Amino acid sequence: MKRQNGYMTSPQLNIAVRVGCHLTYETPIPTAVLFVLKARPEGQIRVMQERLTFGIGLPSSEFQDSHGNLLYRSTFMPGCNEVRHDALVAVSSLPDSRNIHGNLMPVGQLPPELLRYTLPSRYCDSDKLMNFAWNQFGQIPHGLPRVQAICDWVHNNIEYRFGSGRPDLSASEVIFRRYGVCRDFAHAVIALCRAFNLPARYVTGHLPDIGYADPGTPMDFHAYCEVYLGQEWLTFDARYNVPRIGRIKLAHGADAVDGAFATIYGEAYLTRFQVWAYQVNSWQVSVGDPIDLTRRLDGNQTVRFN
Repeated sequence: MKRQNGYMTSPQLNIAVRVGCHLTYETPIPTAVLFVLKARPEGQIRVMQERLTFGIGLPSSEFQDSHGNLLYRSTFMPGCNEVRHDALVAVSSLPDSRNIHGNLMPVGQLPPELLRYTLPSRYCDSDKLMNFAWNQFGQIPHGLPRVQAICDWVHNNIEYRFGSGRPDLSASEVIFRRYGVCRDFAHAVIALCRAFNLPARYVTGHLPDIGYADPGTPMDFHAYCEVYLGQEWLTFDARYNVPRIGRIKLAHGADAVDGAFATIYGEAYLTRFQVWAYQVNSWQVSVGDPIDLTRRLDGNQTVRFN
C-alpha cells in the first residue's frame, strides 16, 4: 500500500468498469456550457481507454477548478448538440475503507485548504442544523463513531424516492421533509458532519453494482460524500450505507454546485439522458462499442474478476 493525493492506494486493480454517458441538448441560440465527465486520477482507479466528444466539430477547452476537478468548456450551437463520454476504468475489488491513519485533528490544526469543507454552503446549511445535530449526535464519540451514526440516521430516516430530486433543496429542508435522492442524502450527511467541525465534501461519480444486487432503477450519476478523518478522506454513502466496490469519482467540492456534471449558461434543453456504469471483461469490450448490458458482469452479489 502507498499514499497518493491523501488516499491509500493498492496495485490490485483487478476489475474493469465501463462508464460514460450520452447526452443530447437542444438550444435556439449559442449557449456556453461546462461539463465534468472524466474520472479524477486519484485513489484506486486507472483509466485504460477513454473518449469524450462534444458534437461534430464543436471545440472545447480543458481546465481545473479550485477543487482540482477537470472541467470542459464549450459552446452549444443552435439545434441539436450531442455529448458522449465512454471509458474503461480498472478499479480495485476492495470495498470502501474504514481504516483511519493518524490521529483526528482538531479544527485549529487542520491544513488551511481543508477549512472550506467545515463551513456552511449553499446546499449544506450546517448553521441551521447545529441544535438538531448536537441533540441527535452530541453524545456519540467524536470521529468515526459519530460519522457512522450520522450516516445510519440519514439512511434510516430519509426515504429514497427515485425522481424526487430538486435543484433548490438544502440539507435542512431534506431532513425536514424526510425523502430525497442520492444528492440529498449526501448533503444531509455533509451538513451534519460540518456541524461538528468535521471536514466533509460532496462527491459526484459513478457507482457500479459490483457485489450488489441491481436496484432496478435506470443507471445514473451517483452522489455521496467524503469526510476527513485522521489524515485522509474516507468515503461515506448514506444512500446504501454499506461499503461498496468500484466507485469512480468525477468531481468533489463544497456541495452539488461544485459537483454538477453539467452547467448550462443559457437556454438549452436536455432531450436525451443515458448513463452507464457496469462491470465488463476488458478483453471483450472496447470504448465506442454499442452499450450491451448482456456483457454486464455485476448487478448480483457475486464479485467476478477479469
